[in-house]
Amino acid sequence: MKKYIILIAAATLSLTACEGVLNKIPQSEFGQDAYFRTAEDLQLFSNTFYNNLLDKTPYSSQSDVFINSNLDNRIRGGSNRNGPESGVSWNTSAWNDIRKINTLLGNIYRCEDEDARIQYTALARFFRAYVYADKVRRFGDIPWVDVELGSADEKLYAARDSREFVMGKMIEDIDYAIENLPETKYAYSARVNKYAALALKAQFCLFEGTFRKYHANDVYGESFKDAEHDYTYYLELAAEAASQLMESGRYRIWSTGAPQEDYWNLFSSTDAKTDEIILAIHMDQALGVKHDATAYVMSNNTGPGMTKKMVDSYLMADGTRFTDKPGWELLEFADEVAGRDPRLAQTIRTPGYVWKDDKSGKKRGPEFGNTITGYQPIKFAMPSGYNAEFSESSYNDIPVFRYAEVLLNYAEAKAELGTLTQADLDKSINLIRDRVAMPHLQLEAANASPDPYLSSETYGYVNVTGPNKGVILEIRRERAVELFMEGEGRYFDLMRWKEGNCFNQPLLGMYIPGPGEYDFDGDGTKNYYFYVGNKPSTSLKAYKVGPADASDIDIYLSGSEEGKGCIDALHTIPHQFNEERDYLYPVPTKERSLNHNLTQNPGWDDGLDF
Repeated sequence: MKKYIILIAAATLSLTACEGVLNKIPQSEFGQDAYFRTAEDLQLFSNTFYNNLLDKTPYSSQSDVFINSNLDNRIRGGSNRNGPESGVSWNTSAWNDIRKINTLLGNIYRCEDEDARIQYTALARFFRAYVYADKVRRFGDIPWVDVELGSADEKLYAARDSREFVMGKMIEDIDYAIENLPETKYAYSARVNKYAALALKAQFCLFEGTFRKYHANDVYGESFKDAEHDYTYYLELAAEAASQLMESGRYRIWSTGAPQEDYWNLFSSTDAKTDEIILAIHMDQALGVKHDATAYVMSNNTGPGMTKKMVDSYLMADGTRFTDKPGWELLEFADEVAGRDPRLAQTIRTPGYVWKDDKSGKKRGPEFGNTITGYQPIKFAMPSGYNAEFSESSYNDIPVFRYAEVLLNYAEAKAELGTLTQADLDKSINLIRDRVAMPHLQLEAANASPDPYLSSETYGYVNVTGPNKGVILEIRRERAVELFMEGEGRYFDLMRWKEGNCFNQPLLGMYIPGPGEYDFDGDGTKNYYFYVGNKPSTSLKAYKVGPADASDIDIYLSGSEEGKGCIDALHTIPHQFNEERDYLYPVPTKERSLNHNLTQNPGWDDGLDF
């Protein structure tokens, strides 16, 4: 999906302010000595950080629970994954943005407005921590750069700093940001405040704490065995940051008391729900600031879809486990999705789905031409009447940080520390469940009966152990459901949990119980015909189904029974995660050739012997 420029300057600065800046700085005198003098200068310069660094592409990150026909190379693994020679993962543009951040910090002394100096120093340090959080989770050890470097600077050839050192610097940055950013809740949540900084700290400290916990005894654990701090230090910081935000009372789980639609409305709204969304990317139709989310799930021939594994992990509406039902694997679609956690029907099309504000009231089931799994997403799709189903026409705001994630981070950090209580769940996970009227998570019950589905090698997480196993699995379930398709969160959750095995699991779609006519939209009439052999004479949408080793098939199915099985659109595409290599990205060969002090990450062979 294309990335769109967010015109923050146009959207947030008044014409008077812009004219003032232009009047103060003639072009003939423009330069660092003449710039960075006023609050307006600092704001204009820092606006680029929002545009360059925040992810503006819903649906861009695939995982074990969300795929399309062009499967991500990170999931394919093996030789398909981008190796050291490509250099794509190093992301030169992000290093350029670090340089810009350091340029601002190095020249901010020129501004005579002390309050502005403090505020924009805090903003710059927030974004520096934001960039480095992403680099640490991709590369581990990474060079720390906190000054603007020239082309001849020796620091350009510095070695990688330890992740322990970099994490310490990130914490210094984010703590300064927390202390000095405004508490203001900005329009559309479009600017960084103190609470966004708290959310970021909770997020990256949770990542670091769980990565260190689950990778302590593998090849990656070597890099922090002698570190000053262990995993508990970072988990405690994550819980503390989340708790501080929670206790502020400034945010809540947004709800109107409509559990069958509030979750979907949160993401389809043109303007961010500032009660819950702490930081958002503000879109604007009038300015042409748009994205492609609605068209992507309505009419995209790459066929994005939720996987069956994800559908099966949603609880029943009464809080019981769907996968405890006899024959759950073989249920027809309508029976499979009936009576489930209301978020399922607000995340994918289920029988009876009506496109909001569609005056025709037409029921719409999944369109098999637009989803390779049969589970067609609707999250982030705008209501009918906005003409957003056309390419590059969506203008609903995109969340960056929202309160629900903060609550999830808090609960997970406490559970991994072994200090989680029922009171903790009641002020975190259970508030999220209240929005959709789901029964509360009970600590003792969860730990007394860990879900065998969520801990199986075929469907779940194999590395969770200990007395809190049951509740950790339930918190992971809640996280997968609540944060489905939001940024790259799911991919990096699996990396920090040491659960790359999830990419080796089947990437299947809905179960087709056999040839025949089907009503997928729930309007009482058949609308699809699945057949084997010769195409029947029918007015319905007809698809030839067959096993993976057959030919001339419209929809491939798993298994060997004629006309029966789960949709297996990716049957020709291998996906194999390398436990000794793939938890970190490779350092690009080009960068190592230029700087011999850069070491390579475990398992990656770039042919360089220094």
